[in-house]
Amino acid sequence: MAPAPIFVSASVYFDYDSSDLTPATRDVLQVVFQQAQKQPDRDIRIEGNCDERGTREYNLALGQRRADAARQYLVNLGLDGSRITTISYGKERPRVLGDDEAAWTENRRDDLVPVSSESREVSQASQ
Repeated sequence: MAPAPIFVSASVYFDYDSSDLTPATRDVLQVVFQQAQKQPDRDIRIEGNCDERGTREYNLALGQRRADAARQYLVNLGLDGSRITTISYGKERPRVLGDDEAAWTENRRDDLVPVSSESREVSQASQ
């Protein structure tokens, strides 16, 4: 039997001013779900990001809606919600610098980052 694929970071992308999941986004999230199910010792941090257009406050809220949409989809697939954290960086962490559609497209995304479940246990213990 082949070993389970290692859960690695993944990104999913969004249309302008939208937190709706596209079919391509759902496909990537399905793969993330399958990998996460095989590695219960790994949690997921979903980092919502936006392009540079819009105010800081608006983009922080939009980035959070994007992260929450991906989280909800993974939970609906059956992933334990306690394994998923979300954060929005708004427009503060662009992947690509530039004032054109190519840059904006790359920056409208969620980054799904594997994290050790130990960090969750430490966080819960300190509360």
